[in-house]
Amino acid sequence: MDLLVTLQCQDRPGIVHAMTSAILACGGNIIENQQFTDPATSTFVMRTRFDSEMEIHEAESILRAELGDFHPTLLIRPYEAKKRALILATTESHCLRELIFLSELNEMPIEIVGVVSNHPKLHSLVESHGLKFIHLPLSAIGKEMAERDILKIVEESNVDFVILARYMQILSEGFCERLPNRIINIHHSFLPGFKGSKPYHQAHSRGVKIIGATAHFVTADLDEGPIIEQDVSHVSHAASAEELISIGRDIERRVLARAVKLFAEDRIYVVGLRTIIF
Repeated sequence: MDLLVTLQCQDRPGIVHAMTSAILACGGNIIENQQFTDPATSTFVMRTRFDSEMEIHEAESILRAELGDFHPTLLIRPYEAKKRALILATTESHCLRELIFLSELNEMPIEIVGVVSNHPKLHSLVESHGLKFIHLPLSAIGKEMAERDILKIVEESNVDFVILARYMQILSEGFCERLPNRIINIHHSFLPGFKGSKPYHQAHSRGVKIIGATAHFVTADLDEGPIIEQDVSHVSHAASAEELISIGRDIERRVLARAVKLFAEDRIYVVGLRTIIF
Protein backbone atom coordinates (compact mmCIF):
# COMPACT_ATOMS: atom_id res chain seq x y z
CA MET A 1 0.00 0.00 0.00
CA ASP A 2 1.23 3.48 -0.92
CA LEU A 3 0.96 5.61 2.24
CA LEU A 4 1.55 9.25 3.14
CA VAL A 5 2.41 10.40 6.64
CA THR A 6 2.74 14.01 7.82
CA LEU A 7 4.18 15.09 11.14
CA GLN A 8 4.48 18.35 13.06
CA CYS A 9 6.01 18.79 16.52
CA GLN A 10 8.66 20.65 18.49
CA ASP A 11 12.12 19.91 17.17
CA ARG A 12 14.47 17.72 19.18
CA PRO A 13 17.02 15.00 18.38
CA GLY A 14 15.75 11.63 17.25
CA ILE A 15 12.59 12.44 15.31
CA VAL A 16 13.89 11.36 11.91
CA HIS A 17 15.41 8.21 13.41
CA ALA A 18 12.10 7.36 15.09
CA MET A 19 10.18 7.90 11.83
CA THR A 20 12.52 5.77 9.73
CA SER A 21 12.57 3.07 12.43
CA ALA A 22 8.76 3.04 12.49
CA ILE A 23 8.55 2.72 8.71
CA LEU A 24 11.11 -0.09 8.82
CA ALA A 25 8.99 -1.82 11.46
CA CYS A 26 6.09 -1.56 9.00
CA GLY A 27 8.19 -3.34 6.39
CA GLY A 28 8.07 -0.07 4.52
CA ASN A 29 10.25 1.52 1.87
CA ILE A 30 10.51 5.32 1.74
CA ILE A 31 9.60 6.73 -1.69
CA GLU A 32 10.03 10.41 -0.90
CA ASN A 33 10.75 12.50 2.18
CA GLN A 34 10.87 16.21 3.01
CA GLN A 35 11.58 17.87 6.33
CA PHE A 36 12.18 21.34 7.75
CA THR A 37 12.77 23.02 11.09
CA ASP A 38 11.40 26.53 11.52
CA PRO A 39 14.20 28.43 13.30
CA ALA A 40 11.87 31.03 14.80
CA THR A 41 9.63 28.54 16.62
CA SER A 42 11.74 25.34 16.62
CA THR A 43 8.82 23.60 14.94
CA PHE A 44 9.75 20.48 13.00
CA VAL A 45 7.65 19.32 10.05
CA MET A 46 8.01 16.22 7.92
CA ARG A 47 6.19 14.70 4.95
CA THR A 48 7.01 11.10 4.08
CA ARG A 49 5.61 8.78 1.44
CA PHE A 50 6.33 5.09 1.78
CA ASP A 51 5.31 1.66 0.53
CA SER A 52 4.15 -1.05 2.93
CA GLU A 53 2.18 -4.27 2.70
CA MET A 54 0.60 -3.57 6.09
CA GLU A 55 -2.98 -2.41 6.47
CA ILE A 56 -3.18 1.30 7.24
CA HIS A 57 -4.48 0.81 10.80
CA GLU A 58 -1.54 -1.46 11.60
CA ALA A 59 0.97 1.02 10.18
CA GLU A 60 -0.65 3.89 12.04
CA SER A 61 -0.46 1.99 15.32
CA ILE A 62 3.27 1.42 14.88
CA LEU A 63 3.95 5.02 13.86
CA ARG A 64 2.08 6.44 16.84
CA ALA A 65 3.86 4.09 19.23
CA GLU A 66 7.33 4.89 17.85
CA LEU A 67 6.74 8.66 17.64
CA GLY A 68 4.55 9.13 20.72
CA ASP A 69 7.32 10.59 22.87
CA PHE A 70 7.55 13.59 20.55
CA HIS A 71 3.81 14.41 20.97
CA PRO A 72 3.37 15.07 17.25
CA THR A 73 0.41 16.07 15.16
CA LEU A 74 0.42 12.97 12.98
CA LEU A 75 -1.64 12.06 9.94
CA ILE A 76 -1.39 8.87 7.89
CA ARG A 77 -3.54 8.11 4.86
CA PRO A 78 -3.51 6.24 1.55
CA TYR A 79 -1.50 8.35 -0.89
CA GLU A 80 -4.16 8.08 -3.61
CA ALA A 81 -7.03 9.18 -1.33
CA LYS A 82 -8.78 12.34 -2.51
CA LYS A 83 -9.81 15.09 -0.11
CA ARG A 84 -13.48 16.02 -0.14
CA ALA A 85 -14.08 19.68 -0.97
CA LEU A 86 -17.11 21.94 -0.75
CA ILE A 87 -16.89 24.98 -3.03
CA LEU A 88 -18.57 28.30 -2.24
CA ALA A 89 -19.12 30.75 -5.09
CA THR A 90 -21.33 33.70 -6.02
CA THR A 91 -21.55 34.81 -9.67
CA GLU A 92 -18.01 34.76 -11.09
CA SER A 93 -17.11 31.40 -12.58
CA HIS A 94 -13.42 31.50 -13.55
CA CYS A 95 -12.05 29.96 -10.34
CA LEU A 96 -14.88 27.44 -10.13
CA ARG A 97 -14.41 26.37 -13.76
CA GLU A 98 -10.67 25.84 -13.19
CA LEU A 99 -11.25 23.59 -10.18
CA ILE A 100 -13.91 21.54 -11.97
CA PHE A 101 -11.77 21.24 -15.11
CA LEU A 102 -8.65 20.06 -13.26
CA SER A 103 -10.71 17.67 -11.14
CA GLU A 104 -12.26 16.09 -14.24
CA LEU A 105 -8.79 15.67 -15.76
CA ASN A 106 -7.64 13.95 -12.55
CA GLU A 107 -5.00 16.65 -12.21
CA MET A 108 -6.55 17.94 -8.98
CA PRO A 109 -6.76 15.26 -6.24
CA ILE A 110 -10.09 16.40 -4.79
CA GLU A 111 -13.65 15.14 -4.80
CA ILE A 112 -16.08 18.02 -5.16
CA VAL A 113 -19.09 17.16 -3.01
CA GLY A 114 -21.07 20.19 -4.15
CA VAL A 115 -21.16 23.91 -4.86
CA VAL A 116 -22.94 26.33 -2.54
CA SER A 117 -23.92 29.76 -3.82
CA ASN A 118 -25.87 32.74 -2.57
CA HIS A 119 -26.90 33.44 -6.19
CA PRO A 120 -28.57 31.15 -8.78
CA LYS A 121 -26.38 32.23 -11.72
CA LEU A 122 -23.97 29.26 -11.59
CA HIS A 123 -26.69 26.61 -11.28
CA SER A 124 -26.61 25.35 -14.89
CA LEU A 125 -22.81 25.37 -15.05
CA VAL A 126 -22.47 23.26 -11.91
CA GLU A 127 -25.16 20.73 -12.78
CA SER A 128 -23.86 20.37 -16.36
CA HIS A 129 -20.78 18.76 -14.78
CA GLY A 130 -22.88 16.38 -12.71
CA LEU A 131 -22.23 18.25 -9.47
CA LYS A 132 -24.72 19.18 -6.78
CA PHE A 133 -25.71 22.86 -6.63
CA ILE A 134 -27.04 24.25 -3.35
CA HIS A 135 -28.62 27.70 -3.51
CA LEU A 136 -28.67 29.55 -0.18
CA PRO A 137 -30.12 33.02 -0.85
CA LEU A 138 -28.93 35.23 2.01
CA SER A 139 -31.66 37.78 1.40
CA ALA A 140 -34.27 35.13 2.13
CA ILE A 141 -32.74 33.04 4.90
CA GLY A 142 -30.11 35.32 6.40
CA LYS A 143 -26.37 34.87 6.87
CA GLU A 144 -26.60 32.98 10.17
CA MET A 145 -28.90 30.28 8.80
CA ALA A 146 -26.89 30.00 5.58
CA GLU A 147 -23.69 29.39 7.54
CA ARG A 148 -25.49 26.86 9.71
CA ASP A 149 -26.63 25.03 6.57
CA ILE A 150 -23.09 25.07 5.14
CA LEU A 151 -21.64 23.62 8.35
CA LYS A 152 -24.32 20.93 8.25
CA ILE A 153 -23.22 19.98 4.72
CA VAL A 154 -19.59 19.92 5.85
CA GLU A 155 -20.44 17.54 8.68
CA GLU A 156 -22.88 15.26 6.87
CA SER A 157 -20.77 14.99 3.70
CA ASN A 158 -17.46 14.47 5.55
CA VAL A 159 -15.98 17.53 3.88
CA ASP A 160 -12.24 17.94 4.45
CA PHE A 161 -12.04 21.60 3.43
CA VAL A 162 -13.99 24.52 2.00
CA ILE A 163 -12.89 26.53 -1.04
CA LEU A 164 -14.06 30.10 -1.56
CA ALA A 165 -14.04 30.42 -5.34
CA ARG A 166 -14.89 34.11 -5.45
CA TYR A 167 -17.58 33.78 -2.78
CA MET A 168 -18.44 37.42 -2.23
CA GLN A 169 -19.52 37.16 1.39
CA ILE A 170 -17.63 37.73 4.63
CA LEU A 171 -17.75 34.66 6.84
CA SER A 172 -18.54 35.12 10.51
CA GLU A 173 -15.94 34.66 13.23
CA GLY A 174 -17.83 31.65 14.59
CA PHE A 175 -17.88 29.95 11.19
CA CYS A 176 -14.13 30.47 10.70
CA GLU A 177 -13.38 29.10 14.16
CA ARG A 178 -15.29 25.90 13.38
CA LEU A 179 -12.98 25.16 10.42
CA PRO A 180 -9.47 26.34 11.37
CA ASN A 181 -7.02 26.07 8.46
CA ARG A 182 -9.70 24.31 6.42
CA ILE A 183 -11.07 27.26 4.43
CA ILE A 184 -9.08 28.56 1.44
CA ASN A 185 -9.82 31.96 -0.10
CA ILE A 186 -8.53 33.84 -3.15
CA HIS A 187 -8.34 37.61 -3.53
CA HIS A 188 -6.54 40.18 -5.63
CA SER A 189 -3.21 41.61 -4.48
CA PHE A 190 -2.47 45.24 -5.25
CA LEU A 191 -0.11 47.92 -4.01
CA PRO A 192 -1.58 50.12 -2.73
CA GLY A 193 -4.42 47.97 -1.44
CA PHE A 194 -7.76 48.76 -3.05
CA LYS A 195 -10.74 47.71 -0.97
CA GLY A 196 -14.41 47.80 -1.76
CA SER A 197 -16.03 47.57 -5.18
CA LYS A 198 -14.24 47.57 -8.53
CA PRO A 199 -10.65 47.12 -7.29
CA TYR A 200 -9.32 46.69 -10.83
CA HIS A 201 -10.85 50.00 -11.89
CA GLN A 202 -9.24 51.63 -8.84
CA ALA A 203 -5.92 50.04 -9.76
CA HIS A 204 -6.22 51.30 -13.33
CA SER A 205 -6.91 54.83 -12.17
CA ARG A 206 -3.76 54.73 -10.05
CA GLY A 207 -1.60 53.32 -12.82
CA VAL A 208 -0.44 50.14 -11.09
CA LYS A 209 2.45 48.27 -12.69
CA ILE A 210 1.92 44.88 -11.00
CA ILE A 211 -1.30 43.01 -10.29
CA GLY A 212 -1.59 39.68 -8.58
CA ALA A 213 -3.54 37.30 -6.40
CA THR A 214 -3.13 35.67 -3.00
CA ALA A 215 -4.58 32.39 -1.77
CA HIS A 216 -4.74 32.05 2.00
CA PHE A 217 -6.44 30.30 4.86
CA VAL A 218 -9.48 32.15 6.18
CA THR A 219 -9.49 33.45 9.75
CA ALA A 220 -11.73 35.83 11.65
CA ASP A 221 -9.36 38.63 10.61
CA LEU A 222 -10.44 39.51 7.07
CA ASP A 223 -7.86 38.54 4.42
CA GLU A 224 -5.12 38.12 7.05
CA GLY A 225 -4.89 34.33 7.35
CA PRO A 226 -1.70 32.36 6.62
CA ILE A 227 -0.66 32.77 2.98
CA ILE A 228 -0.51 29.63 0.84
CA GLU A 229 0.26 30.80 -2.70
CA GLN A 230 0.78 34.05 -4.61
CA ASP A 231 1.54 35.21 -8.13
CA VAL A 232 1.83 38.49 -10.03
CA SER A 233 1.85 39.86 -13.55
CA HIS A 234 3.46 43.06 -14.81
CA VAL A 235 1.15 45.45 -16.63
CA SER A 236 1.68 48.75 -18.39
CA HIS A 237 -0.10 52.05 -18.80
CA ALA A 238 -1.58 50.72 -22.06
CA ALA A 239 -3.78 48.15 -20.27
CA SER A 240 -7.40 49.14 -19.86
CA ALA A 241 -9.40 48.39 -16.72
CA GLU A 242 -11.12 45.56 -18.59
CA GLU A 243 -7.75 44.09 -19.58
CA LEU A 244 -6.60 44.26 -15.96
CA ILE A 245 -9.73 42.35 -14.95
CA SER A 246 -8.99 39.66 -17.55
CA ILE A 247 -5.36 39.31 -16.42
CA GLY A 248 -6.50 39.28 -12.81
CA ARG A 249 -8.99 36.48 -13.45
CA ASP A 250 -6.26 34.35 -15.01
CA ILE A 251 -3.93 34.86 -12.03
CA GLU A 252 -6.72 34.21 -9.50
CA ARG A 253 -7.77 30.90 -11.03
CA ARG A 254 -4.18 29.64 -11.26
CA VAL A 255 -3.21 30.71 -7.75
CA LEU A 256 -6.32 29.23 -6.16
CA ALA A 257 -5.86 25.96 -8.06
CA ARG A 258 -2.25 25.66 -6.91
CA ALA A 259 -3.24 26.35 -3.30
CA VAL A 260 -6.02 23.76 -3.41
CA LYS A 261 -3.65 21.16 -4.86
CA LEU A 262 -1.08 21.87 -2.14
CA PHE A 263 -3.75 21.34 0.52
CA ALA A 264 -5.09 18.21 -1.15
CA GLU A 265 -1.60 16.72 -1.21
CA ASP A 266 -0.94 17.56 2.47
CA ARG A 267 1.96 19.84 1.62
CA ILE A 268 0.93 22.76 3.87
CA TYR A 269 1.97 23.17 7.51
CA VAL A 270 0.73 26.15 9.50
CA VAL A 271 3.27 27.50 11.96
CA GLY A 272 2.05 30.59 13.76
CA LEU A 273 0.88 33.12 11.20
CA ARG A 274 2.72 31.62 8.25
CA THR A 275 2.94 28.40 6.28
CA ILE A 276 5.67 25.91 5.49
CA ILE A 277 5.03 24.28 2.13
CA PHE A 278 6.69 21.27 0.54
